[in-house]
Amino acid sequence: MALAVAFLLLGVLALAPSPYVVQQPGPVFDTLGTVPVGEDGEEVPMIEIDGAETYETDGSLDMLTVSVVGTPDQRPTWFEVASAWFDASKAVLPIESVYPPGVTSEQRDEENQTLMTDSQQTAVAAALRSLGYDIGQKVAIGDIPEGAPADGVLEIGDVIERANGEAVTDVATLRRIIADNGASRPVTFDILRDGQERSVEVTPAEQTLDDGSSGVAVGVIAASTYDFPFDVTIQIENVGGPSAGMMFALGISDKLTEGSLGDGRNIAGTGTIDDAGAVGPIGGIRQKLYGAKDAGAELFLAPASNCDDVVGHVPDGLDVYAVATLDDALQVLETTGEGGDTSALTTCDEVVAG
Repeated sequence: MALAVAFLLLGVLALAPSPYVVQQPGPVFDTLGTVPVGEDGEEVPMIEIDGAETYETDGSLDMLTVSVVGTPDQRPTWFEVASAWFDASKAVLPIESVYPPGVTSEQRDEENQTLMTDSQQTAVAAALRSLGYDIGQKVAIGDIPEGAPADGVLEIGDVIERANGEAVTDVATLRRIIADNGASRPVTFDILRDGQERSVEVTPAEQTLDDGSSGVAVGVIAASTYDFPFDVTIQIENVGGPSAGMMFALGISDKLTEGSLGDGRNIAGTGTIDDAGAVGPIGGIRQKLYGAKDAGAELFLAPASNCDDVVGHVPDGLDVYAVATLDDALQVLETTGEGGDTSALTTCDEVVAG
């Protein structure tokens, strides 16, 4: 009787909701291929270029995603969590690390979509600059949370030309000027609003920044906007976040240059990218490695800053190279495609070993 009761309690516990979510490989998309869009699921090219000569491509340049099983309202059971612990392609995370308290699922999805849109623009800028195109750039206000220091002073759509007399050419410069100014005195912004130039002042305040640290900010969400010499459109639905930036940039570069970066191969990769071509870290890299392997990839481009999470977790049969810039990624594809000397390329083992 005691044994039967024990098994019954174990079964009830196994089916009870846990305080975790499970991260696993998500869908894989070829940036050189097509994707379904709209209610009817019409297949359209992920990357379309209008106004410039494009060339045939060969092979695939896959961007990778991660799926999350579980929400605050529908949590995975302890049985599902236990199963994931023994699956190398999955990760078990505290639910609050994916769904922070006070942030709704709708807010999280909206933020991820904004990050995706921004990453597409920076990917276009990085690819075109790498190819020698001259790109105009400016910084505009995308959002102002209610109650922020800038609320009622700056407006959405304002273009920030100068801050404290210094030209603002990118978001990093704007953040540096505000941080150097401190919270004791106002920052003078020279802005362009509705075609008219004007100056306004905003006094920064100590705030919790996006990375969780404390710092001085005026409480605006600013983003770089660009003047491109021709139209580049990236279409993909129901995918958020900035981690596909590098693969978008490679896909654009491939379409705008003769020959094929893929050289008929199935290549996958991940990493954020800024408009200067620097490749940054992403989340869920282990799941993306397995997603790439399952999709048939033979070569994987990983951000060098993610190498600690890569070493020891690479599926058999997948060659992984570490990249820190778009030029690094292009060099890997060129060298491996031509059967060149790969000893000069950087692996994650080398990065971790220092």
